[in-house]
Formats: sequence, C-alpha cells, structure tokens
Amino acid sequence: MTPIDANPRTAWTVAALRDRPDWIFALDDRGRRDLAAAVRRARDPAKTPFDYRRADFDLGAAGPVIARAFAEAQHGGGIALLRGLPRAELEEAEFELLTWAIGLHAGVARPQGKASHYLSRVSDAGTVYRSAGGRGYSSNAELDFHTDGADLVALTCFNAAQSGGMSMVTSSVTAYQHLAAERPELAEVLHHAVPFSRQAEQAPDETPWYLNPIYDVAEGRLHSRWNRNRVTSAQRLEGAPPLNALQREAMDVLDAILRRPELMLSMYLEPGDMQILNNHVTLHSRTEFEDHPEPSRRRLLFRLWLAPPDSGRLPESWRAAYRAIEPGVVRGGIVGQQQDAARRAFEASQAQDLGMRLAS
Repeated sequence: MTPIDANPRTAWTVAALRDRPDWIFALDDRGRRDLAAAVRRARDPAKTPFDYRRADFDLGAAGPVIARAFAEAQHGGGIALLRGLPRAELEEAEFELLTWAIGLHAGVARPQGKASHYLSRVSDAGTVYRSAGGRGYSSNAELDFHTDGADLVALTCFNAAQSGGMSMVTSSVTAYQHLAAERPELAEVLHHAVPFSRQAEQAPDETPWYLNPIYDVAEGRLHSRWNRNRVTSAQRLEGAPPLNALQREAMDVLDAILRRPELMLSMYLEPGDMQILNNHVTLHSRTEFEDHPEPSRRRLLFRLWLAPPDSGRLPESWRAAYRAIEPGVVRGGIVGQQQDAARRAFEASQAQDLGMRLAS
C-alpha cells in the first residue's frame, strides 16, 4: 500500500462536521443586496455567458464570504455550504447569471457534456440515468455515489422538490480509511485502474472509455474518482477490460461504507443555498425526488464545474480524464462535441485573468 498523508480535515465524520460548523457560511442582508445589484447592473440579454468577465460583477460585501467558502472546499474539509443567495430578489435567469458570476470569481468553468455546455440546469428532463448515455443531473432518479469531472463542483438551488432530492456527501478519505482498516486487500484493489465510460459524450480525439483507478495518491494526498454508473456502462463497450470478482466486491463494499450513517452527511438544499464540493476528497449522491405539479415550482439547481487557480497536482492516472494534472492549469470537464472559437476564447481570457495556464 502507498503511504498516505491525508489532510486531516478531509477525513471527517458527520459528528465532526456537526461539532465544527465552520464549513457553513451565511450572507447578511448587505451581501445579498450587493449580489442582486451586481447581477442587475451587468445583465445584458444580448450577451452569452462567454461574453461576461469577472470584472463585470462586483460581489461587494458578499465577495469575502464567498471566497472563504470556496477556500474551505478547496483547502479545508472538502465541503462548504453557502446560505443566503438572493433567491427571492432575482428571477430565474438572473439567478442563473449569479451562479455564473460567482464562478467567474472562483475559477475557470469546465464543460459538462456532449453539448459542451458550461452551466447545467439540474432538473428532471426525463432522461434515463441507467441508460448507456444517461446523466443523473437531467433525471429524477436516485444517484450512485460519485465524483463529478472537475476539481470543484458548485450547486446553487433555485427551487427545491416537492419531496425527496436529499443531498448526501461522504468523505472519500474517511471511507478509504474504514475500508483499509476492515478489508485491506479490497482497499489495495481500488488502486488498480478500471474502465470508465464517457457515456457517448467523447470529443473527437477521445476514446469511448478510459482507465482510471478509484483511488490514487499525488504528493502524499489521497484522491478519489468513482462513478459506478460509468464503470458499469464501460463493461458494455468494445475493448474495455472486464471487472473481476475481487474488483466487484471492492466496489460493493466501498458503496456500502459510503452510506454508513456516521459517515454520510445528509441535507436538503434550500432555495438560495450553494453547495461547494472538492471532488478529490468527497463523494456525493442524491435521493429520488418528486416534483411540484406547477412548472414554475419544479426542482431546479444550477451546476458549475470549476478549475480553481490554486489547484494542486493530480495523480498521473487522472490524465486521461482531466487532460492535465499539473497545478494551476485549466483542466477537467467533459469537452464534448460542440467546442468552438467562442468557448476557447472564453477559457483563454478567464485563465489569463486568474493567472492560470491552459492545458497543452
């Protein structure tokens, strides 16, 4: 086994988080007013998201609070909850732009799918999660525990469901510690690469599947990358190596550990909340949900994947998924099939603004 010197704050339990609620941040009235005013000043219906720049949005009194929340997710325990975004003061399109504006201050947004979109509407669009090209964010299904495809993921809540849709988060570091203590032979298995499907969203220069271990180490830090749905889908793809019995057992035991009540933090995101997760040290899931009958009240969140400027080095084995593993590089995301000049220009401009480098 590779020695692991994990950041102790990332190895949390539910009890530990409840004892130290320093991962929860709240905006005051002034901060909310400043955010609403910033969006209204900058919003131009003729602009696409790629036309906006960080300097267009002065976050005012909310800025330092938001920065601390992202720092906690990036360098602290891997999870942060920001409460009090001005949901009641903003229309849906304005709230969506607010999500984008916060992302411009936090990093370079990463594409999230076949359409090369950089901001996802997380709502039930009727897709089938367990299909060959299924995606959880556009279904109402219960999701497997998984990591998203970027260093950070930020979710803002505009509408909650009528019932269900509970968010669950577990420290992948704590889960690994339990697995290594109880079944060390299975923990070792998870350091060996398994095939992940790209869910038919691969870019022209990518293969339909790639190899990645579920756990690996870079610079003494444990990293996780897990998505059972994508690993299961890969088993149906030509050329993907089959999983053996020990690998399947290791995955089953890991999934069971992730759902232990003492390890799995459960919460409902309320309108105006933003949840920020570090994908390298947390795994997340969601319960099935039932929507309100009125279209205007249907569950809706906005999801950003971000490459932050102060990122650390990733394991070499992450290169196929992230395209780059070096610190401070624009990396991660699902490049998709509609990359164009506007998207590339946005990434270049945003990277320059934040002092980051584009992946070669």
